[in-house]
Amino acid sequence: MTYKIYNQEEALKKVSGLLNDLLSDYQVYYQNLRGFHWNVRGKDFFEMHAKFEEWYDDAAEKIDEIAERILSLGEKPLVTFEDYLRNSGIKPVSGISDAVDAVKIVLASLEKLLEKEKQILELASENGDEATVALMSGYIEEGEKFRWMLQAYLG
Repeated sequence: MTYKIYNQEEALKKVSGLLNDLLSDYQVYYQNLRGFHWNVRGKDFFEMHAKFEEWYDDAAEKIDEIAERILSLGEKPLVTFEDYLRNSGIKPVSGISDAVDAVKIVLASLEKLLEKEKQILELASENGDEATVALMSGYIEEGEKFRWMLQAYLG
């Protein structure tokens, strides 16, 4: 017998669908960060090259956690880039080599991630899904601190 977290199939599908949207957001966000890491130029190169790597490593960890959460809910995570692009609110970017421009894009992406995480947290909380609530709460806490740091960098 499988333990069911959600009593209503509709609520389960909605949360897992939002988690798949968040997974898609993180996949595009991750790839954008990789591009910034590879292409950053200028006086901040050494610092920002390392920072973008730190940030994409963090995103990769979250990607895995989100996919595993979807699986633990008995659903299937998206796996194709076509699905990610179709479901992401974050758009791929290329040709960015200026650190300030890249950080502005990271900040805008972070706002979208935080918005989606808060939406998932609220719905999971309404349905007693404490594990998803805890995951999103941690992401929101990290994201809000990261937003402050990015804003401080931009001045």
